[in-house]
Amino acid sequence: MLPRKRPRLEASEAKSIPDCYRRLVCNLMLSVVLAFAALPFLSIGFAAAQISPGPLSRAHQPLDSPTQCTSCHKLGGRKAAFKCLECHTEIGQRLASHRGLHAFYGIKAELNQECTRCHSEHNGQEFALIKWDLRKFDHKQTGYALEGKHIGLSCKGCHSPEHIASAERHLIKVRDLGRTFLGVPSTCVPCHQDPHEGRLGPNCLQCHDNNGWKSVTQQFDHSKTRYPLTGLHAGVACQRCHTPGPDNKPRYLGLPFGKCSDCHIDPHHQSFAQQSCQSCHNTGGWKRVSTVALNQNFDHAKTKYPLVGKHQQVDCLACHRNGDFKQPLTFQKCMDCHQDEHRGQFAKRTGGPECSACHNLEGFKPSTFGLKEHASTAYPLQGKHGSLQCAQCHTPRGKETLYAIKFERCLDCHKDEHQAQFAAAPYLNRCEQCHTLDGFRPSTFGLTRHKQSRFILTGAHLAVTCQDCHKTGRPSSPQIRSAVLYHFQDVSCTTCHEDPHRGQFRERMERTNNGKALGCEVCHSTKSWKELSRFDHSQTSFALVGAHRAVACIDCHKPPNLETKLINVDFRSAPKQCEECHADVHGAQFARARSITGCADCHNSTRWKPSLFDHDKQTTFSLQGAHRNVGCAECHKLTRLINGKSVLFYKPTPKECVTCHGSNVPVAKPGKQ
Repeated sequence: MLPRKRPRLEASEAKSIPDCYRRLVCNLMLSVVLAFAALPFLSIGFAAAQISPGPLSRAHQPLDSPTQCTSCHKLGGRKAAFKCLECHTEIGQRLASHRGLHAFYGIKAELNQECTRCHSEHNGQEFALIKWDLRKFDHKQTGYALEGKHIGLSCKGCHSPEHIASAERHLIKVRDLGRTFLGVPSTCVPCHQDPHEGRLGPNCLQCHDNNGWKSVTQQFDHSKTRYPLTGLHAGVACQRCHTPGPDNKPRYLGLPFGKCSDCHIDPHHQSFAQQSCQSCHNTGGWKRVSTVALNQNFDHAKTKYPLVGKHQQVDCLACHRNGDFKQPLTFQKCMDCHQDEHRGQFAKRTGGPECSACHNLEGFKPSTFGLKEHASTAYPLQGKHGSLQCAQCHTPRGKETLYAIKFERCLDCHKDEHQAQFAAAPYLNRCEQCHTLDGFRPSTFGLTRHKQSRFILTGAHLAVTCQDCHKTGRPSSPQIRSAVLYHFQDVSCTTCHEDPHRGQFRERMERTNNGKALGCEVCHSTKSWKELSRFDHSQTSFALVGAHRAVACIDCHKPPNLETKLINVDFRSAPKQCEECHADVHGAQFARARSITGCADCHNSTRWKPSLFDHDKQTTFSLQGAHRNVGCAECHKLTRLINGKSVLFYKPTPKECVTCHGSNVPVAKPGKQ
């Protein structure tokens, strides 16, 4: 076997030339010697001195000759090649079968080069090819872990020539078998004497373990023998039955076991000699009479009380005290033998607390008291109550289980899920006002009932589901845990809805009507958010008159970031001047200043045309006479391009007559214009 750590040459043991270099030189010199072996002037001693990198170890001394190099080395190739496993076949067999210490190192069976990594040669006769550190060696690496009492044994205690299997002896190359660790099998018999003399087979571990011979493990399956252990026999110590024989050693074969009397004394003193022990008893114990076996010999059905159901499993002594079978027994009622487990809760019922009204002989559970029987009680089970298990109302507490329970109010069994929100009048926590026995949901509290509350549902609120408004929260009382809220101190819009305008209309919303703040309803109604009939724009700083009344809100109140809704609009920043919304089609001809176009001087919000422009007062060319009926376009024809657009220009406009009429200007008659 190899040690766990591969040994390396100590400085005092190795030559001055490294092993790898020695092998290289050895291969080169070996090739040279074989090539010139026929030269007569070369002597064998001279060749040995020139070829060998050093003398072989003591174990390989028979091969220490120039003519024996090929016994270990292979010729040819650029790398060193060896024949270790061709000689050490016992190691090769273990590598091939993946067992032993060498297999633990992962060495492949065909790689002889792996041997030289731990076993270095040509270091002299005194060089040790194998080095051991027994204090650190882990025996588990060999494939056989030392456990129990094996841990404290010395190596020679197991690895000795007399323990080597005969089939392995001729395979081991070491002449002195006292120097090898191979060949010792992992079975118990080669080292230990079999006290059973092979009667129980070669596998000792089926009964014993490594902690000691006397500690018999539970691994031995007695059921595979001719006498399986059942009942109390399974707990009997081995030596109680396997007593010493004539040789004072435990007997495991030839023990009688056909009859109970082979081991046990007859306590009845042959009173039942015609019957076997098994006719009344079993291995469960002497005091436990086997009812099944007894029925095979005694027919209880021929007595006044045939055994039916669970009574067939009752021990005889449970009824026949002290084994007195002649003592008459009362058995007309269940309570003649059984106690009232319900402590008189059914004493007032018809027939009294007789068990047979709810139970039968097949077992105490389940009870035969079902829905039909429950209908005759003061609380018939209806709706969802009909699918409940008995234990859901009659909490199991053994003898403390209550069957006469309160049932007048739902809260006698159910918890108040609303956390006392309906404790006051008119509800008084009467669950049946909103729920039925068919299920907690849906509630019977509908639109009609909602009209009786402080918040009547109108408009779009009629289509809102209950849970959209009644969500989980914390009621006003701090002692109450969170629950679905049904009572709100504040029923204004902002209780459920966020203010999308972020307080822009706070002053308007705080206006009151009959002492109540108007809130969102100052502008909106429950019909729809977009329905703004209540909003009066005349109460703002910019009353909508004329054509402005038909303009959509979003046309003046522009939402940011190209949005299409008015949610994020700043309504207070809406423009008030004409030029802030309308483009100046006159190219600033009438602007009084850079920021004031003066649209209102000629136009109003009713319509753009006709213009309110007064030509007599606002220009230096008064329209008199026939000029009053002349259309604007007849005189104002001059256009110019301003910012890429054609604009009709009013300034300058010619004032001379010849400019429009030419030389054919009629002469005005006296007294006429």
